[in-house]
Amino acid sequence: MRKVVVLCVALLGLALLVGCGGEERADSGGSPTITGASAPVSPPGFREQAPMPGDSRGQDTDTVDRKEVVTGSVDITAGDPIAAAAKVADRVREAGGRVDSRTEQPGTDDIDPSASLTVRVPADKTDAFVNGLGGIGTLTRVSTNRDDVTMQWEDLDARIKALQASVDRLRALITGAATTADLIAAEQALASRQGELDSLTAQKRHLDDQVALSTLTIEITTADKGSDEGPSNFWDGIVAGWNSLVDWLKDAIVFTGKAIPWLGFLAIVGALVFAVVRLLRRKRRPTESPSTTAIPAANRTGAPDAADGGQGDHQTQQP
Repeated sequence: MRKVVVLCVALLGLALLVGCGGEERADSGGSPTITGASAPVSPPGFREQAPMPGDSRGQDTDTVDRKEVVTGSVDITAGDPIAAAAKVADRVREAGGRVDSRTEQPGTDDIDPSASLTVRVPADKTDAFVNGLGGIGTLTRVSTNRDDVTMQWEDLDARIKALQASVDRLRALITGAATTADLIAAEQALASRQGELDSLTAQKRHLDDQVALSTLTIEITTADKGSDEGPSNFWDGIVAGWNSLVDWLKDAIVFTGKAIPWLGFLAIVGALVFAVVRLLRRKRRPTESPSTTAIPAANRTGAPDAADGGQGDHQTQQP
């Protein structure tokens, strides 16, 4: 029995010695390989956030998928705004855009000629188009604005895809409806989803149009004439005075022409007033005349006037 115990202890000690030797060999012989493999290891969690080699996600997403709506305004001065507006319209068509509105005001004696256009130009050609307008006239003001609508566009796109999938499922339910009630409920749900889908699709189409074509408002006017200097010599002063006199006479003639109808109207009104007053006076005279003639009649039938000196009675006494 003692021999068996000694043998078991010896085997156990031998096993312990073999295990320790294997661990030492593993530490001494395999350490270079482990160290070389673990040297470029990044801190925990960093490798999961960093893009993998060959993965382009997160690199060019902002520049490639960015959606911008470009708007702006341009002020131009030109000698002939009407002709300049025609040239601008030609430039827009050459760039592949369109003219949404065009307003032209020919010049008059009191109003300078001007033109206004609202044009749509491809967004990637906006800067080149604006720079090319300098050949038509003098650029006095240029203003552009870029509005980022990437989030709005992505939201519309996601909602459209979700609604499209829902519409497809509802159509499948309508095809496999077992009862009339199920068919009616599926059709009502489909009509509601289809209407919302059409509305979102129209919004996305409008947004795509705004992104694809920039909107520019172009105002074309003439140079300011208020800054012109006055006459510089005696002869120019005479010419300027003569021109001002001619202008005054023209204004006076025009004013007289406008005043003649009013003078005729006032003359007619005055004649009517005079006729009414005269008619009223004629109506008053017959009512006053009997009272004035009644007194002499009474005197003839009564006592003699003092101016007669009693001759009336003396004549009646003669045979």
